[in-house]
Amino acid sequence: MRLGRWLADHWVLGAGLVVLAYLLLPVAVVAGLSVNRASSRLSYDFHEFTLDWWAHPCGSPGMCAAVVRSVQIGFLSTLVATVLGTLMAFGLTRHRFAGRGATSILVFLPMATPEVVMGSSLLALFGAARVPLGFATIVIAHVMFCVSFVVVTVRARLAGLDPQLLEAAADLYAGPWQAFRRVTLPLALPGIVAAALLAFSLSFDDFIVTNFNAGTTTTFPMYVWGAAQRGIPPQVNVIGTAMFLIALLLVALTMLRPRRARF
Repeated sequence: MRLGRWLADHWVLGAGLVVLAYLLLPVAVVAGLSVNRASSRLSYDFHEFTLDWWAHPCGSPGMCAAVVRSVQIGFLSTLVATVLGTLMAFGLTRHRFAGRGATSILVFLPMATPEVVMGSSLLALFGAARVPLGFATIVIAHVMFCVSFVVVTVRARLAGLDPQLLEAAADLYAGPWQAFRRVTLPLALPGIVAAALLAFSLSFDDFIVTNFNAGTTTTFPMYVWGAAQRGIPPQVNVIGTAMFLIALLLVALTMLRPRRARF
């Protein structure tokens, strides 16, 4: 009876832990493969523990160049998408104008459009405009779908802000720019940072849209796709594990900062 009562009181927690373990299982497998020396190049069995892949992460030809290129594309597309998306979110949240509803629908369209359709449409657009495919077209394509996620994330943060805070700032003789810099921006900053991290993750991870508009440029997902035909290098698992640890560190720092501010 005690066991049944405990399960009845904690079944939601147990279900959440099971789902979390299911989501993290592929990450655990990748982390395990990053310190494993398989019995053959085409095998994924856990054969022997080794740190050689971490000591030489650029041992596979062309992989680190593809990683650096993906990071560069991710930073550029994130910067442009974050600026444009934040401005659009402020405009859609704080102002009433003709066509506001239609603009909101257009913002959501890239999120609902299949990546194959978006990638092929952009390829047709670049072909019609005779724009050579490469680094620049990848950045433009990534900005296209990252802006929507930035707008949604920042807009959700702005919707939860109390408008009376701006009125209080005005009562304290703060001008519009001063109220924005000292009240609105600090409160909206967590949403903007979250949107930027989401945009970078989507850009770094994208394959379908990139494959349509890359030309001869090779990003990290495209490198992994090409290497899978002859055996994925173990260093790929090192890069994947390192990216996960970096993201986990950023989340931990974000969670610890408010606690330190309280004390």
